[in-house]
Amino acid sequence: MHDVIVVGLGAMGSAAASHLARRGVRVLGLEAFPRGHTLGSSHGESRVIRLAYWEHPDYVPLLRRAYALWHELEAASGEQLLIQTGGLFIGARDSMLVQRTLDSVRAHSLPHQMLDADDLRREHPLLRPRESDVAIYEDPAGLLLPERCVEAHARLAENNGAQLRYAEPVLDWNADGTGVSVTTSSEKYSAVRLVITAGAWLGQIVKLDLPLRPERVPMFWLEPSAPIEAFAPERFPVWLWDTGEPGLFYGFPHLSWPGVKLARHHSGVPCDPDTLQREIQPADEAPIRSFVSNYLPGLDGPVVHARACMYTNTPDEHFVVDRHPGFANVTYAGGFSGHGFKFSSVIGEILADLTLAGQAMPEAEFLRASRFAHVVLPIIP
Repeated sequence: MHDVIVVGLGAMGSAAASHLARRGVRVLGLEAFPRGHTLGSSHGESRVIRLAYWEHPDYVPLLRRAYALWHELEAASGEQLLIQTGGLFIGARDSMLVQRTLDSVRAHSLPHQMLDADDLRREHPLLRPRESDVAIYEDPAGLLLPERCVEAHARLAENNGAQLRYAEPVLDWNADGTGVSVTTSSEKYSAVRLVITAGAWLGQIVKLDLPLRPERVPMFWLEPSAPIEAFAPERFPVWLWDTGEPGLFYGFPHLSWPGVKLARHHSGVPCDPDTLQREIQPADEAPIRSFVSNYLPGLDGPVVHARACMYTNTPDEHFVVDRHPGFANVTYAGGFSGHGFKFSSVIGEILADLTLAGQAMPEAEFLRASRFAHVVLPIIP
């Protein structure tokens, strides 16, 4: 019998399995898809990490812990997982991105620089800001390598005794005051506790009425017309750009994959994770082309690669990390709303704390599901 079963081994589940196994817990991890798959939300070469957090100042303490844990994982795995490039957060002075980023900067006294449009053109000549644009520059910002991060957490979990089973989807689970049982396509397993981190499939598995909405989000890698060296990480920072309409865009320096990656934050296209349209359509490319033409013309070459990712959104776009209201031995995490990957190192720690001690760092309390007044426990036979 296992101590804890973790359902879902993407960014959050692999981190939870790693934190639990390092504490001497007997962990079984179950993943529906093959190891290293690209069917969820934990792939795509790069993910932004930053401290000046426009989504809400309350995330900053979690980010500080996440940074520390990523560096610990790098030391334990012997791999580089985080590349510091600096980050630019660009928009009109009264834009949501700029104003909310400044809220976090001021609330936590974060070092930063303010740049106007002339500063941006001089220091980052690939960018074409509007006269009304300003930018907040943050030095600690950079990117994570998601495939490496997930695998590093998984390997560390295994090195500490965890058993991880891939291509074995969970069909059902049950719990009572003494333990849990999990039925997969292959076997039925028993444990004392259960952690559910099923990404876009969380709503199908967790047996709660959570307000989760999966969204299809295309990602693009374009061949630049400017020299590719100009997009190197030491020259070209990660960036977020609030254009007003049609929205917020983000991008990266060139890494090892052909082309330079960028995407639009939110597509507004709901999806079913089981029937996701994975092939990129002409309509997906149109907002990217418009953005590049207006703001980043040195990246106006052909698409060399594209993928569909998924966000799993909550109404307030904050995560939901909590214990199941019906079963104290079941915890879950989801609803990462397109900005969660950078937190996976600390979410793994929070899940381990909730699972073993029933509480986690107080800075994570705002992520509990109690903020959704309509969450109800259905009748579970």
